[in-house]
Amino acid sequence: MYRFLLKPRWLAFHLLVLVLIPCFVLLGRWQFGRFEDRSASSDLASRNIAATPVPLERLDQPGAAVPQDLRFRGVTATGTYDPGHELLVRRRVQKGMPGYYVLTPLVTPGGPAVLVNRGWVPMGPTAETPPEVPPPTAGQVSITGRLRPAETEDSTGITDLPGLPPGQVLLIDTPGIAKRLPYPLFGGFVELTEQKPAATAAPDLVPEPDTGSGGGLNLAYGVQWWLFIGIAIGGWFMLIRREARDLQEGRSGPPEESPAESSATTSVTPGP
Repeated sequence: MYRFLLKPRWLAFHLLVLVLIPCFVLLGRWQFGRFEDRSASSDLASRNIAATPVPLERLDQPGAAVPQDLRFRGVTATGTYDPGHELLVRRRVQKGMPGYYVLTPLVTPGGPAVLVNRGWVPMGPTAETPPEVPPPTAGQVSITGRLRPAETEDSTGITDLPGLPPGQVLLIDTPGIAKRLPYPLFGGFVELTEQKPAATAAPDLVPEPDTGSGGGLNLAYGVQWWLFIGIAIGGWFMLIRREARDLQEGRSGPPEESPAESSATTSVTPGP
């Protein structure tokens, strides 16, 4: 009955199913791996945000690179803002509107400076109109903020472009910005969360990052790929059973007439 399974079209179907099953397994494992990575990254970011801030120099040094596992770690620093080297970071969205981050060097008493993202301001009436930026607080200030690694094209998906207006950048590329400054620069930058003394007018602070669900979508996709394995196997057996049933019914043929029915049929003649 099941010799039809050796026909070329069925052999091709078997091969297709046998190829799809390991593909679904690998795709499911890949999504589960992404879920685990994102969950670990989300947990780490949440712990860093909740941790007690420490002095900046304990986690970062001039010219160094801030590792990703220190992302969003709370830090403190004291110094004086240098408005003469302030930069505007273009194409930053907040409150659903395009605008700029205001990036101001804070020169510490020891000499090196750290870039401080003082917050966000909306863009002007046109892309060419400079935005209104509240000036930084004069004199010595103490800041608290979230430590961030330098931005790169790979980490942000943003490509820095030449020909921008003076004082504007697309990336907070700390090593690149350091080349323009007359003093050493810490490797990362700080997203301001608190300042003492507080500024009378200031950009809108960057909100606390959403650490997300830790890759919940990846977990759902992983389960989905593995469900496809059951669907593929179940559909395979269902088609085999249906083909076998159709062949069995085809061999049986139409039901035979009984002798009485045959006699009755032949005795009936059409009228004139």
